[in-house]
Amino acid sequence: MLSNILSRDWWMTLLRGVVWILFGLTIFAMPGISLVTLTLLWGAFALADGLSTLVNALRGRRESKHWWLLLITGLAGILIGVLTFVSPALTALGLLYYIAIWAIAIGFVQVIAAIQLRKEITGELWLGLGGVASIAFGVLLALNPGAGVLTVLWLIAFYAVAFGVTLVLLAFKVRAFGRRVADARKSGGAGGSRTLG
Repeated sequence: MLSNILSRDWWMTLLRGVVWILFGLTIFAMPGISLVTLTLLWGAFALADGLSTLVNALRGRRESKHWWLLLITGLAGILIGVLTFVSPALTALGLLYYIAIWAIAIGFVQVIAAIQLRKEITGELWLGLGGVASIAFGVLLALNPGAGVLTVLWLIAFYAVAFGVTLVLLAFKVRAFGRRVADARKSGGAGGSRTLG
């Protein structure tokens, strides 16, 4: 089950959430950062996030037929990270479109993953909310790429913090679920409760 993959490696989801929160707070603390610097920083974070998700997906490919959802998420992060660094001549506006497309794609994958999780456990709300937030952010960024620099910076910062918080909450939910399943197996139960939170 997809829930097994997430609960086993819950700390990776937690780490991803913390990193995104720190990224957002860094932007808030550096309002004078340039868009080029910001997008390159974003690329680094997206690349690291993508690599960790890819590892998670590959480790769980034998446990769930839906492991490909994590694989797509990881590959998308790696792709945006690489594109950001191999296209130094690209304008900051173009990089913002990269970010917008990445966010929308990731959002749709997370919503699909939340629907799949719902068939296995309850409490998938945080993953779904993170997906909806990603889609909304991507659409807003795509529709307003020429907005003032400060507006774009704050939009990205708010998104990063919100996305990070949903990942942190999801991590603790799947960790609790994994512990209940393990306890049920030890006591000879049928596999644990279906309730995640």
